[in-house]
Amino acid sequence: MEEKKEGNTEKNFKGFGKKVDGFVDEVNEAAQKLQKEFQVKFEELKVTAEKLKKEAENKERWKEVEESLKKAGDEFANAFKAAFKSKDK
Repeated sequence: MEEKKEGNTEKNFKGFGKKVDGFVDEVNEAAQKLQKEFQVKFEELKVTAEKLKKEAENKERWKEVEESLKKAGDEFANAFKAAFKSKDK
């Protein structure tokens, strides 16, 4: 009778072991899929970051241009005022 109990226990452990092995395989497959998806998303983020960096650089460049144009406009306005003030005197 003890042989039957040991035999059943062995069968139960074998069945449990197979289920655990199957679960581990599924987890590994899922991990590989997630890693691939993560790599794709990471590459997309890198590309987006580069685009944003370039846009930010362009915005800074345009700010410089805008400031230079404002200074030039102020200088022009001052020169214009100076030119007409001289004629009035």
